[in-house]
Amino acid sequence: MLGLPDHVTAVLFDLDGVLTQTARVHNAAWTETFDDYLRRRSATTGEPYRPFDPGPDYHRYVDGRPRLDGVRTFLASRGITLPEGAPEDPPGAQTVHGLGNQKNAMVLERIRTIGVDVYPGSVAYLKAVAAAGLRRAVVTASANGREVVAAAGLEPLLEARVDGLTARAEGLRGKPHPDTFLAGAKLLDVAPEKAAVVEDALAGVEAGRAGGFGYVIGVDRAGHADELRAHGADVVVDDLGDLLDTGRPE
Repeated sequence: MLGLPDHVTAVLFDLDGVLTQTARVHNAAWTETFDDYLRRRSATTGEPYRPFDPGPDYHRYVDGRPRLDGVRTFLASRGITLPEGAPEDPPGAQTVHGLGNQKNAMVLERIRTIGVDVYPGSVAYLKAVAAAGLRRAVVTASANGREVVAAAGLEPLLEARVDGLTARAEGLRGKPHPDTFLAGAKLLDVAPEKAAVVEDALAGVEAGRAGGFGYVIGVDRAGHADELRAHGADVVVDDLGDLLDTGRPE
């Protein structure tokens, strides 16, 4: 009772917000980073200060996207363009890389001081998928994927990982493009149509649909079930454990 079509032989899991509760850490870091920048911009230009909204702004513009794409996409929503800068820009520099580095430093500090919590229902589901003999990979936009998987104790349950460092090294486009999920399926030697994608982000379910995957499960952590369906989810659940309790929802 995994809630999957019979033809599915592999499951590709997003990390933040699906397996681990680090999405709230990312959201807090994005909020602090953008609000700091927007305050400084307002003080310099005289424009009204309008803070980053950790609800709509997070889910529409940054959730599930590679870090630098998140910076560009949110700023574009405010009509702001910054220089790209360079990877070594210091955190807080008024460049795309500078804001991205500031956000990442905040995330790493929170992981070090607070640790990583998992969603118990998701871990139970991951264990059930492993027990059923299905292939398993994690596909995340985070450049800290390895650290988060290790801190959460999930390494024994996952056979492969595609993360932000993989994407950078291999030139893979981030979600909502399907490249990283396709790379995950390739690592498992499974055709996309025989794999399921599990995502909580709008960009992620859109990537699953764009890649021609056999089934796309949306996990609604933020009360946007209808948007997940509209972006490509075949089914939406509040928690993956629900699939173990009831089977595939209608």
